[in-house]
Amino acid sequence: MSDNIKYLSEMERYEIINVNDGEKYNSLSSNDIVIDDEGKLKFLIININISKFSLFGGDEFLEIPWDYVKKIGAKTIILDVEEEMIKRTKL
Repeated sequence: MSDNIKYLSEMERYEIINVNDGEKYNSLSSNDIVIDDEGKLKFLIININISKFSLFGGDEFLEIPWDYVKKIGAKTIILDVEEEMIKRTKL
């Protein structure tokens, strides 16, 4: 097995960092990945709510195209994405 292979179960605790603006997000375990019918990674979905108990409104998510994931390191997932390329969604 190659050293480059990462299992999702290993990556769940990885911190997500956008080097474009220095923003840090929760670990992958509190976020999600969208995979298309062909098995290709399409989007990283990041829940940006500060607490689990939201009294005023629903959850807010960032939808980041997988193309902006630049590196998956030992304990981090590095993004390089500008604000205008991020789609914001409220549920």
